[in-house]
Amino acid sequence: MVKIMVGKKGSGKTKKMIDVANDHVRVSHGSIVFINNDKRLTRELNYRIRVVCAEDYEQLGNIDEFTGFILGIISSDHDIDTIYIDSITKHANISLDNISVFIDRLDAISKQHEVEFIVSVSADAEDIQGILADHEVLN
Repeated sequence: MVKIMVGKKGSGKTKKMIDVANDHVRVSHGSIVFINNDKRLTRELNYRIRVVCAEDYEQLGNIDEFTGFILGIISSDHDIDTIYIDSITKHANISLDNISVFIDRLDAISKQHEVEFIVSVSADAEDIQGILADHEVLN
């Protein structure tokens, strides 16, 4: 399952995502991964959440490479139950024009590996209306 947090830049999506992840780690029996674009969140997240800083992997230049990156994370820990991806449009040249392709891939990965994804998108809900139809919106 892919859940989406949507809102304009500066609307508090990252803070809410951190709160959701920190609450989730208290009840989760699996591993949790939080992918963001810089190291600034490391101290705000519970120590049991694995923080992955995507900017450390400059080679992630497109959706194919980012998908492979996520599959690599999953293959390294079969206990992962949730992956949070903050500000998806800041990763691997993902934009509102191609985000539906990426979300479809996450759906397939979620079903195959039983991993839930929570993704934040900096946009108005109207801008990604077609994507939101099949996914739970958390805000």
